[in-house]
Amino acid sequence: MKNKQAYLAFLIGLTAASAAWAADDQPAAVTAAPAVADAKPDAAATTVSSTVAAPAADSKPDAGAAKAPSARSQLWSYQPVKSPEPPTVRQKKWVRTPIDAFVLAKLEAKGLKPSADADRAAFVRRATLDVWGVIPTPEQVQAFVGDRSPDAYEKLVDGLLASPHYGERQARRWLDLARYADSTGFQNDKTRPNMWRYRDYVINAFNQDKPYNQFVKEQLAGDELSPDNKEALIATDFLAGYPDNYNSRDLLQRKYQITTDMTDTVGQVFLAQTVGCSRCHDHKFDKISQKEYFQFQAFFANTSEVNNIAADIGPQEVAYEKADAKWKEATKDIRAQQKAILEPIRVAALKYHKERYLTDSRDAIFKPESQWTAQDRWVNHRLANVTSEDDYVSYLRYVGENKDDPSYTPENGERWEQYRKLTEELKQFDKLKPERGSDKITAMTELGHADAPPTFKLFGGSQERPLEEVQPGFPAAMANGEKPNIVPTATSSGRRTALADWIASPQNPLTARVYVNRVWSQYFGTGIVRSVSDFGRAGEKPSNPELLDYLAGNFIEQGWSAKKLQREILLSSVYRQSSEYREDAYKADPENKLLAVFPRRRLDAEEIRDSLLLASGKLNDTVGGPSVFPPVPKGLNAGNLWKVSKDQDDWNRRSLYIFTRRSVAYPMLDTFDMASAQQVHSKRDVTTTPLQALTLYNSDLVFQWSQALAGRVIREAGDKQSAQVNRLYQILFARNPDKFEKTTLQAFLISHEKVIADKATDGKFAIALPVGLKSSGTANPIREAAFVDLVHTVVNSNEFNYKF
Repeated sequence: MKNKQAYLAFLIGLTAASAAWAADDQPAAVTAAPAVADAKPDAAATTVSSTVAAPAADSKPDAGAAKAPSARSQLWSYQPVKSPEPPTVRQKKWVRTPIDAFVLAKLEAKGLKPSADADRAAFVRRATLDVWGVIPTPEQVQAFVGDRSPDAYEKLVDGLLASPHYGERQARRWLDLARYADSTGFQNDKTRPNMWRYRDYVINAFNQDKPYNQFVKEQLAGDELSPDNKEALIATDFLAGYPDNYNSRDLLQRKYQITTDMTDTVGQVFLAQTVGCSRCHDHKFDKISQKEYFQFQAFFANTSEVNNIAADIGPQEVAYEKADAKWKEATKDIRAQQKAILEPIRVAALKYHKERYLTDSRDAIFKPESQWTAQDRWVNHRLANVTSEDDYVSYLRYVGENKDDPSYTPENGERWEQYRKLTEELKQFDKLKPERGSDKITAMTELGHADAPPTFKLFGGSQERPLEEVQPGFPAAMANGEKPNIVPTATSSGRRTALADWIASPQNPLTARVYVNRVWSQYFGTGIVRSVSDFGRAGEKPSNPELLDYLAGNFIEQGWSAKKLQREILLSSVYRQSSEYREDAYKADPENKLLAVFPRRRLDAEEIRDSLLLASGKLNDTVGGPSVFPPVPKGLNAGNLWKVSKDQDDWNRRSLYIFTRRSVAYPMLDTFDMASAQQVHSKRDVTTTPLQALTLYNSDLVFQWSQALAGRVIREAGDKQSAQVNRLYQILFARNPDKFEKTTLQAFLISHEKVIADKATDGKFAIALPVGLKSSGTANPIREAAFVDLVHTVVNSNEFNYKF
């Protein structure tokens, strides 16, 4: 209680000081204390380092690691999944699901008891944040708290899982793993206009409770399994999410980099294996040889990105095509003139463009199509993918401006000047272009051919030093003697289907374990295996291996249903526990590995922003569609890389739909540790920095949302101060304030009104009023301005930013 009182007093004092300083024209930025869940050494709030642990005693480098053994390794994660029976426990009444028995057995062995249940209001806030990614409404809280039926918890959980917001929350977690972005990265960071369709595919897959094994197969080989199914084609964008440099002049090296990204990503996401560590040499810890790495890479040898597949027509496509047609009609004369200017130099421009590539690439580029090998086909398709009209224009500019170049002629100079003027004229019609979206889809395919380019083991991982050619194969230590069953089709090699079948097989020892561990980490902050993307010897061992195997085995038996898995977790006594600090639990288990206490967790970046929007009444909860660009601070200087959406309703979409540009992170999300799209992001970092406190305290956006929240509170609670404070707490914390909090905040209102009134006597002191009140005037603007500051203060509290 003392800590809470001291912190609330600190925030109120900070608000009052800030208002006074702002009135006197002093700097507005105040260094606020970093957010912490509790000043006590709370085992439940302990943040565990995400760095890889040192190998355990039995995790010494194996001399056979480089030899690709034919028998299954003795590593625990390579053993078949067992389905253990729940253990016998003494405190049987606490066991609501089999999960509880596995957890309780470990607690009882340590002489610990589990914590009491969290109160219902805390539970519904926790569960709603975990399943939907936003705080619940007061009405949702009251409905659950007041429901005394024996199946009240079941009804709550089933309702949460049935909502489309469940799919949005799960999608955000999966997109972290898929290194999802709406742009390519590197110097130009080009927009990928079709990638949002993959994000929507993931949302829909979780909402439909698509079996996880099917989900895996579609993302790895949807084009081979269902070539006429647009949804399955979009699913393969999991592979297409790699950062990409369109300016690369070594197309063979680019192919190697792309297939390397696919290999490493698939190994890490689905198998929790650091296969990338064996690209340059045999793995130093795990039984994965360098040869096996390139055998794994060979599954992707014939995979190419295709960006021009017609999408099924829906409202989005109709709107896009309508806008596109309007722009084309308005600009057809200008574009026709530009085309006519380029036509005489088009052949020379293409030759010049091709000659800019390196020797090995040029060998394929200038070869007649009739002589193309599978690798030549990949190279030329890549060339076509990255070549645009801008390359022809660049050549025209070069030969039109460089008078010292042999290709320069006065005629080319005149052409370039005409083209430049037309380009400036064309820019006047940019506002007619479709603002977002597309009428195409992107997919990874094999370009209609079954033959694949060769894959070689590379000395030191260097593309320029090939050794022996290798064929597709699984790492022997994991495969238990299983070989790929590759069945080519008329249009594809069938390699990725063979890989997908093996990864999604019930007999694969890793796939189910890895996924259920990721889900456990979502709900408890850390996985049963804390190194969620490393189930190798350098990773950590499971804290409860029997529980892990129970979850994995049951997951498979339940049809690979993510919803059934999460329902059991949400209804368990383990998840229902209170997060109150316990000295006995902390002493016996400082890292809370045994879960005697529910672990307190800070909200993710998206949860903070989206919950603020929901609390303010501004959240636009439309599901799906092209990514949007909310406003960003002027100092970001992102230029054309961040064009703010015209529709202001888009500014308040869930954070999931904010355009993910690799070179320009959305500032508020970036401050609170959003996922990096550069590579697989296995687990969110949880940092505590002054910038986070300053962002919440000084951000114009957060203050505007506080104004809107203040208006909402006054509308819903009326004019009485006591009712307003109650409603504010109900919205933000799913509870009423205690006596101390209420007395303190009401006293703050009285004192802060006086501060504002004193500063406003000269008529020059601007005040911020609640937004959204029906009346145009206000009875007491000074009091309402003080209430806005109070709301802003409470929004900045730790309790809002944490799950308890």
